Amino acid sequence: MNSEKELSYKEFIMRENETFHAPYGPEFEFYNAVKNGETEKLSQLCKNEFSKKSGFGKLSENPLQNIKYHFVVTAALISRYCIEGGMEHETAYSLSDLYIQKADVCTSAAQISQLHAEMSADYAQRMKKLRKNQIFSKQITRCIDYIYNNLHKRIFISDLAQHTGLNPSYLSRLFKKETGITVTEYVQNRKIDTAKNMLKYSSYLPSQIASILAFPNQSYFVEVFKKKVGMTPKKYQDMYFRE
Repeated sequence: MNSEKELSYKEFIMRENETFHAPYGPEFEFYNAVKNGETEKLSQLCKNEFSKKSGFGKLSENPLQNIKYHFVVTAALISRYCIEGGMEHETAYSLSDLYIQKADVCTSAAQISQLHAEMSADYAQRMKKLRKNQIFSKQITRCIDYIYNNLHKRIFISDLAQHTGLNPSYLSRLFKKETGITVTEYVQNRKIDTAKNMLKYSSYLPSQIASILAFPNQSYFVEVFKKKVGMTPKKYQDMYFRE
């Protein structure tokens, strides 16, 4: 079988029919929302039915089977993103198996869409609970949720104080006591974790990522990234690009 020839022909047909795969940006945003337990954001991202999304590749001539195959791919990726986020391997893979088995007996695209929303929410809720189990007080839990939901903004202790109704100085001390690090360090760690994923799995440039994650400027982003990871964002991206 000449796969290169078949691939060239398939790409030609896609260009002729003007059918293209969906861009990676929104897909990355979806998987990252699940991994971070951002349930509110995920709810917005899942408003459009899974079966009606554009940009699906053609994996089967049968429309229902095609949607099922894409559901399987999504379940596999979600499980791996959540493992990277700290979920136990066995839990992540068992959940994936469970939802794939449920999808296998679905008889309509609408059922697959409903199951997709249920699966995404289930994983996200578990990831959110996983985060909360690492901390103690209600106020710090609210801080953590706020940080995860606002990584695209500059986050100050005054924002968290207003969000929790606590005095900024007291909140700073409480946060350090319960998490072991300062608010600034925690925010930087979460932003750098997100930046690493974007550099690995998307085509965003470091300058774009610095802007998306609301770093004051690119040089500061590079400085913080290098301090946390041990190399520049460009070097990190090139390393995974080669792999």
